[in-house]
Amino acid sequence: MQQRAQQNEVEQAPGERRADGKALRVLLAAPSLDILGGQSRQAIFLMEGLGAEPALDISFLPHNPRLPRGFRWLQRIKYVRTLVTTLAYLFLLVVRAPWCDILHTFSASYYSYLCTACPAILVAKLYGKKCILHYHSGEAEDHLRNWPRTTLPVMRLADEIVMCSGYLVDVFARFGLRARAIHNTVALDRFHFRERRPLRPVFLVSRLLEPLYNVACVLRAFKLIQERYPEARLTVAADGVLRPELERLAFDELRLRNTEFVGFVPFDQMPALYDAADIYLTATDLDNMPGSVIECMATGVLVVTTDAGGIPYIATHEETCLMIPRNDHAAMAAAAFRLLADEELAVGIARRARASSRRFTWEVVRDEWLKLYFEVAARAVRQTRLNDKGVTEA
Repeated sequence: MQQRAQQNEVEQAPGERRADGKALRVLLAAPSLDILGGQSRQAIFLMEGLGAEPALDISFLPHNPRLPRGFRWLQRIKYVRTLVTTLAYLFLLVVRAPWCDILHTFSASYYSYLCTACPAILVAKLYGKKCILHYHSGEAEDHLRNWPRTTLPVMRLADEIVMCSGYLVDVFARFGLRARAIHNTVALDRFHFRERRPLRPVFLVSRLLEPLYNVACVLRAFKLIQERYPEARLTVAADGVLRPELERLAFDELRLRNTEFVGFVPFDQMPALYDAADIYLTATDLDNMPGSVIECMATGVLVVTTDAGGIPYIATHEETCLMIPRNDHAAMAAAAFRLLADEELAVGIARRARASSRRFTWEVVRDEWLKLYFEVAARAVRQTRLNDKGVTEA
């Protein structure tokens, strides 16, 4: 009964301040927009949303800090860039962590996890701070299985593990790690929804030009589409190590027409890109919760996607998208043909997708983040009081 009373003294509802009346200090460690990608976008969304909360004092620590002006040339040298950027991040982490109540670190997998999230967890424990590991990578299962020394023991030190999808929660559970899901955020007010009537053969893909996203499958599917619809157009709005190879495939081997590789598109220009397209193609072999799919759902762009990873957790075949097996370009083309031939199906999917995308708005996820932060903070206060009385919490 005494322990329950102590717990009740410090429990706080979302939006309340700390027990001492001060704002809860959260240090958010994540990639900055110098690295274009889903994590950096989500970090900005969180900074914007949580930064408006009077109960929180949010500060940002980039995983990829810029060096002082006189040393930035070092970040233009391959390999040296990784070393000096990591050292700068570790220095800032050690300096700034003592001044926060909660260290909230984003994480991808493999070396990215090792160089950014792993040190953040250890530094938080060194200073006696609470730590939230916010894991985003669809490669989680392979990472946990093949990097056991730096994953399971260190991750268990985190006070909470948060995923952006139920898919990753299930993956982590198979390795004995308890996690909770808080969805990524989509700012619907930044995107214009329109119904495509009639649906045009105007296609878009914006996945990174890296092996796991299998953009080559999209190009092969578009070859079949263009044989039936000679006027069909495709925009490839991304960059990556495979760009030269994929351009050779598109233009030298497949002889595609009306196909443009435009490179990375800044986030503030993506709404116009979506508005210009009618169908989105993604052939990823491994994924978690792709923001591009949700953004398409919000804008009325029809989605044809593989069933990789966490995608079935955010979209449903024939309800909010058309879903195909992985690495099947013929099935992708057939799905596109189906949408182009059946206006009623296409309009129904677009409307349901728009409604479904509202699950990922800030208004929905805000209370979940506030609840999590203050639950973690309350545990810290409770443990301090128990420690002062010489009691170990079970």
